[in-house]
Amino acid sequence: MHIDCETVWSDCLRVIKDNVAEQSFNTWFQPIVPLKCADDVLTIQVPSQFFYEWLEEHYVHVLKKAIIAVMGPKARLEYSVIVDRGNSKSSPLSVSLPNRTPSKNYNANSGKDEYISPFQLKSVDSFYQESQLNPNNTFDSYIEGDCNRLARSAGYAVAQKPGVTSFNPLMLYGGVGLGKTHLVQAIGNEIKNNLSDRFVLYVSSEKFTNQFIDALRNNKAQEFQNFYMQVDILIIDDVQFLAGKERTQEIFFHIFNHLHQAGKQIVMTSDCPPRDLKGLQERLLSRFKWGLTADLQQPDYETRVAIIQRKMQSDGIYIPENVIEYLAYSVDTNIRELEGVLISLIAHASLNRVDIDLELAKQTLKNIVHDIETEVGIDYIQKTVAEFFKVEVASLKDKIRKKEIVIARQVAMYFSKEYTNHSLKAIGYHFGGRDHSTVIHAVQSVNDMMDTNASFKASVEELKKKLKMRSV
Repeated sequence: MHIDCETVWSDCLRVIKDNVAEQSFNTWFQPIVPLKCADDVLTIQVPSQFFYEWLEEHYVHVLKKAIIAVMGPKARLEYSVIVDRGNSKSSPLSVSLPNRTPSKNYNANSGKDEYISPFQLKSVDSFYQESQLNPNNTFDSYIEGDCNRLARSAGYAVAQKPGVTSFNPLMLYGGVGLGKTHLVQAIGNEIKNNLSDRFVLYVSSEKFTNQFIDALRNNKAQEFQNFYMQVDILIIDDVQFLAGKERTQEIFFHIFNHLHQAGKQIVMTSDCPPRDLKGLQERLLSRFKWGLTADLQQPDYETRVAIIQRKMQSDGIYIPENVIEYLAYSVDTNIRELEGVLISLIAHASLNRVDIDLELAKQTLKNIVHDIETEVGIDYIQKTVAEFFKVEVASLKDKIRKKEIVIARQVAMYFSKEYTNHSLKAIGYHFGGRDHSTVIHAVQSVNDMMDTNASFKASVEELKKKLKMRSV
């Protein structure tokens, strides 16, 4: 007897919906297409071999319950599995597969197969069962500035609707210490707070690789893959370290594909944009570019000030405004180094039982912040140049326009640009709060005078020797 398969499947879906979570229903049952129903056999079409295997391993008992409830105790299930989706010139190719025989967990009394998945969370290392997120890394504690506005906005959009926006995957890239990990963990924490039923997992690429190696060693590679395919939001840090690891890239490729096709959210970080990643398979790189790529840059002065203020506020510590400004101008590399300076400053003040002031800040920076390839700092440059030109150091920072002072100031700015890694804006700050254009003009003026005045050039060369001796 022929029965309308769409009606039968529609009735089955109502039973299934009562027995699985909404997300699982949408992912694993909505895509199924009923093909035919005859002689107590319902044939359903599924989109891939993997899809078929996943249903059989995780939802076979639900399917059986549904078709028995709708079609009677003799009902059986068959699959039509699409193995080639075809193209404009060829039709899709599918193969028919039967429902597997009941497992050893078949209960003869109830007439049901009490299926137990070969992969259980409790059978895996406890690491897997936690999201691995630092609860302190939130959007509230993440300072927004021009340097990270796009990345933060995209991250917040993803956190509100994971897997729904076009930002999937979301790739954040930038140098060391710019807040990538904080931001991606803020995404994870926001999702966990608002959508507690979602499985969020943060993992570094190094940890992912080590887990995979352990799984191979213990013949649990399939369990490893099955686990990661259950994740709703996968956050993987520093994907550049997957370079050269072919088998790890292979497994990650399959996990990525499955999660993306299932509408799950993927968030990644890297030290460079996808186009510059080396040692990764082209098919992986192409997928990294599917969503949104956003960079995090070095924090600007205003953002650094805000970071210091937030840090001090959270620690309940007062720092004078002039110290905050000095630190923000002096440490312009990355957020991690800035936070390290703050911790050291607080430690010095606490251990020595002194108040935090500008002098203590300068002493602390001398012990921590080293200029590129040299220990020459702006303070030492100013002192050396002032002694050479026989002027006061303070005059280099004043608004005095006497010729000898102007020349000495310009030379000091020139060497500050030459021998330190400070930004032009930071250099200007150390010379009485002048702007970056003044520093540019000073450097250009010194270069021009060296080209036209041999005596001046000799003076600069002599000063250069003094400063080089300091750096030896």
